Amino acid sequence: MTNWQKEQFLLEEQFVKRLLIDYGIREVTTQKQAKNETREFEFPVPSFSRQRLKYYTRKSNPLCNVKDLPRLRIACFKSGYVRKQNGADRAYQLNPTYNQEQRYVWMRQGEFTESSELYTTKFVTKARALITSPIVRLNFMLNYYLKNYATR
Repeated sequence: MTNWQKEQFLLEEQFVKRLLIDYGIREVTTQKQAKNETREFEFPVPSFSRQRLKYYTRKSNPLCNVKDLPRLRIACFKSGYVRKQNGADRAYQLNPTYNQEQRYVWMRQGEFTESSELYTTKFVTKARALITSPIVRLNFMLNYYLKNYATR
């Protein structure tokens, strides 16, 4: 490990300590995740949307306590993705999106001769911007939490 890598690792650890002290965000990374250089965090707010949270906090639903609801979990992956972990059936990607042009080359079915004409189709799709720096991923995760959940 080079001196720069050690310095970056220490900065990352200091940032994680500040998350706990300033915002009450706990790190809940398992050993397998740590081995894969993934970090997972649990936030002190429920993971539900505002509408769903209103449903659970109504006076007509006395059986459910907000403190018993599942907490928001967000993981930062080495691959550059930041994902909300407690979604429906798969992790929800939070990375910013951008428009990307894609092209496909194809030939009409049934025309497989040497003089067959090739066609090119182009269209615009959404792609995710990868966040390569661990410090920037943590900062992005914190900003997402502050923007979408901390103001409830």
